[in-house]
Amino acid sequence: MSDQPPPGATPRATVLLLAGASGSGKSTLVGRLRQRHPELTVVQLDDFYREGTDPGLPAWGGIVDWDDPATWDAAAAHRALVGLCTQGRCEVPVYDIPTSSITGSHPVALAAGGTVVVAEGLFAPEIVEHLSRSGLLLDAVHLRSRPVVTFVRRLARDLAGHRKPPLTLLRRGLALARKEPALLRRWSRLGTRAVSKAEVEAVVATHLATAARTT
Repeated sequence: MSDQPPPGATPRATVLLLAGASGSGKSTLVGRLRQRHPELTVVQLDDFYREGTDPGLPAWGGIVDWDDPATWDAAAAHRALVGLCTQGRCEVPVYDIPTSSITGSHPVALAAGGTVVVAEGLFAPEIVEHLSRSGLLLDAVHLRSRPVVTFVRRLARDLAGHRKPPLTLLRRGLALARKEPALLRRWSRLGTRAVSKAEVEAVVATHLATAARTT
């Protein structure tokens, strides 16, 4: 599958990139958006993590630093979104976080009547430029957040999901809380803008309404 749309091709859909700190509630928000707008197509970008056995993965505290963009396959994520927007479907990995491994894949197709794809994940800002060059970028946003709130939410979620050993999750959570302000600033430099959850819902509604008028 090509990294770029075929020359002269008219995309079937364009992409709204949605980023947020781990624990910011972006997945819950996306679930609510899907209920309200069944014509919305969603891609979970976290499924494009590299496997834990890949050589050269960045480390933190003696373990792989899964919050470093180098642990994520930006090229594969971009390629999948190009296929989805131009061909109407793509193949997305099935990623198992507790074992840090790809366990399979599944097809994602554009929703009936859908022209907007929400691609949600921690590393969404990493492909702003790629999608812009491809002519497939509709918008790029990240959720405003407070480190203490995301720390509590993230720890509760990860403990409940048995994602990693509890001590590892606690140490990781504290480190992420310290880094979060700098992370949000970096995302802004990469081309996303800070918004509230209510603003995301308004942005999606506006884009869907605009798409409906032009089709």
